[in-house]
Amino acid sequence: MHSPLRQQLLEQILHVIEQARPLVEAVARRDRDLGLQIRRALSSVALNVSEGFGSTAGNARLRFESARGSLYEAQAGLRVGVAWGYLSAEDCAQVLGAIDRLGARVFGLSRR
Repeated sequence: MHSPLRQQLLEQILHVIEQARPLVEAVARRDRDLGLQIRRALSSVALNVSEGFGSTAGNARLRFESARGSLYEAQAGLRVGVAWGYLSAEDCAQVLGAIDRLGARVFGLSRR
């Protein structure tokens, strides 16, 4: 059975990925490796959170911590894209804010 929290969190993650997709594509046009790394990190967030919900206490905590690490890796990747001039800070502001909010939720899961 799907819990409302699990479903809501997965939807929030997918929404962040959808918001980030044009930014990741823009980075990948200029820096293929960085674009792929950001894409893998964002995918890892969804996969690790989902795995965490299907794991027992200690393993779940590790999966949620991995998801949070991947989330912040993606955030850093977007900021690196800004630093290299592939993206503007304004273009990234909304996604970076969404990543911060999501990170807080994932952090809460790792402390349960």
